[in-house]
Amino acid sequence: MVDTDAFIDRLNPDMCVVTAATGGERAGCLVGFASQCSMRPVRFVVWLSKVNRTYQVAREAEFLAVHLLTTRQRRLAALFGGETGDEVDKFAHTRWTEGHGGAVVLPDACAWLVGRIEQRVDGGDHVGFVLTPVQAGGQEPDTDGTDDTEGTDETDGTGEADGADQADGAALLRLSDAVTIEPGHPVA
Repeated sequence: MVDTDAFIDRLNPDMCVVTAATGGERAGCLVGFASQCSMRPVRFVVWLSKVNRTYQVAREAEFLAVHLLTTRQRRLAALFGGETGDEVDKFAHTRWTEGHGGAVVLPDACAWLVGRIEQRVDGGDHVGFVLTPVQAGGQEPDTDGTDDTEGTDETDGTGEADGADQADGAALLRLSDAVTIEPGHPVA
């Protein structure tokens, strides 16, 4: 096997939360393998680990939602990256809404898109889901410099978080910002 550390160790991709829903089941996870993969037509690909519960739900889904987080939304990243949906209802601890085709959208993300799954590509221990965007949204950047991200993750039982992390003008969350989040599922 070729030693790729000199190359891979220099990468610092944006981290995304991917959510999936089908048959009354919801799942979501933090991913570092995601990118626009076509300009015409616009396409986006997210790679999900085969050992992740989100992958199990996404295999049956027609749409996925992809969410960008800022560095000030580490708590939301830790919820979706450090917990497993096999044990925790992550959506009971954050605000969410139903998007196009029943996709689960996290409105507090700084930006998000819902995409129709056009293709699934087996890449080894991850599967790529090629998406055609059908809906997108996001927050206006906070330009006054205030940090309104303090609060709790408590909910009122409806999935509405009180004081959830808010998107703002902070930089996007990168792998180097999330490296200390212990994965909620085994790493393949």
